[in-house]
Amino acid sequence: MHPVLSYPTTHSLDSATNHKVQLQGRGLLDKGLSKMENEEKTASSSNTGSGSLDRLLPSVSTGLTPRKNTTSQCKSEPPLLRTAKRTIYTAGRPPWYNEHGTQSKEAFVIGLCGGSASGKTTVARKIIEALDVPWVVLLSMDSFYNVLTPDEQMLAASNDYNFDHPDAFDFGLLTQTLRNLKQGKSVKIPVYDFTTNDRRKEWKTVYGASVIIFEGILAFTDKELLQLLDMKIFVDTDSDIRLVRRLRRDITERGRDVERVIKQYNKFVKPAFEQYIEPTMRLADIVVPRGGSNMVAIDLIVQHVHSQLEERELSVRAALASADQAQPLPQTLSILESTPQVRGMHTIIRNKETSRDELIFYSKRLMRLLIERALSFLPSQVHLVQTPQGEDYEGRTFHGNRITGVSILRAGETMEPALRAVCKDVRIGKILIQTNQETREPELHYLRLPKNISEDHVILMDCTVCTGAAAMMAVRVLLDHDVQEDKILLVFLLMAEMGVHSVAYAFPQVKIITTAVDKKVNDLFHIIPGMGNFGDRYFGTDARPDRSDEEMDEPSC
Repeated sequence: MHPVLSYPTTHSLDSATNHKVQLQGRGLLDKGLSKMENEEKTASSSNTGSGSLDRLLPSVSTGLTPRKNTTSQCKSEPPLLRTAKRTIYTAGRPPWYNEHGTQSKEAFVIGLCGGSASGKTTVARKIIEALDVPWVVLLSMDSFYNVLTPDEQMLAASNDYNFDHPDAFDFGLLTQTLRNLKQGKSVKIPVYDFTTNDRRKEWKTVYGASVIIFEGILAFTDKELLQLLDMKIFVDTDSDIRLVRRLRRDITERGRDVERVIKQYNKFVKPAFEQYIEPTMRLADIVVPRGGSNMVAIDLIVQHVHSQLEERELSVRAALASADQAQPLPQTLSILESTPQVRGMHTIIRNKETSRDELIFYSKRLMRLLIERALSFLPSQVHLVQTPQGEDYEGRTFHGNRITGVSILRAGETMEPALRAVCKDVRIGKILIQTNQETREPELHYLRLPKNISEDHVILMDCTVCTGAAAMMAVRVLLDHDVQEDKILLVFLLMAEMGVHSVAYAFPQVKIITTAVDKKVNDLFHIIPGMGNFGDRYFGTDARPDRSDEEMDEPSC
């Protein structure tokens, strides 16, 4: 049995009293609003001791926010800076894979169930705020309503379609989406429009979750879904308040009148709650009375989630640095031939006395040669053309879907012009990976990949690789977006042997192309002899003397 507060008998809206409700709907709405306002004032007065960081967060009302279009929301940790046009987040996603490049931890999934308008979304948002951890995804069950047939559309227009029945949801798509998201893969979420009772054409792409909060009225109904939930929470809210919230939402946001709302409530919502939703309360690990105003319950939930996340922490860089590197260089590595010209360019680039203008000029020249070398590893096929002299020429042409470049910010961006110069209309994506100064682990901060990248041949670009931690994270991101491993080319100006072995061992089908490989890495993760912090030298920014070759504005090495 769960420790649940008992409530007085609620007013049932049966057919005998329905006509009174129709006539007095506005009075009931006002009465319920007063009840809600009193609860909100109580919750507000109990939360006056919030920390200074909480004041930077947007206020969250216990009422429902407009939900015409529903989809998942991906949230980093609470923002440190919020402006009128943008929010700047400072947290990154720590490694979710081991030194072998395979996923070794799944996202922690919290299931939130409760009746319609019980405050599930409010509870979810307050949990997210209190968690204070990066990369939290809020997944709404409302996004997964089935596509209605024309006949069902007509029933929905007249409020005669049961949206609270299990048959109204696409559980197959929902289960697969949640499973993929838990496994760290990129997913596409449908966007449901309640004004048209239909899915929109645009789907939302969601990727990268340390914690997933899945909320819905039937979140505990499906057995496969239950197996994916690490923690199950039932939000228990007074039925009067739930009804009033539906009245306010449907009247003000969906243009419906009181009679239609009450009809739908009596015919579908109330019976569905009693038959499908309320019985699942026994499956919950925690029952939260009063919804979002119950901060004691939310604090307990947050403490448990924190303890679970601590148990799942990984240390990738330490494993890479301590791994046995005494083995021949892998066959998947291709080093640009060290001609006198290439050697001469390295001499200029590595020289600490080289001016910024000369560094940029000769590095661009070397990057162009490197990109041309990388393109030779793309698949090709015989292509017959006719010359101006009328003779046939048996040539070669690219045999693949598309070529996409992805730069690891910020130094990787310096290689984009070379790629664009030789690949017409190439698409470019960007990944930002930085070192956490406390844990020394790489963290994913930003990601923007072109659409439908899964079928492309991807050229992943960066300037220097030390331990290979950032390169491994970038490859893992591509694999999570269904890019095939053998279609990824890693292109770097300079690598340490340690980084070569780490990447090649984790991803044996990935081709690695570089202009040179240095043997040593010092205690500060500087490549020896190396070329210094290439990004700082290229962009003219100052580097700290104790900073590794790829930290801060550069990717983690």
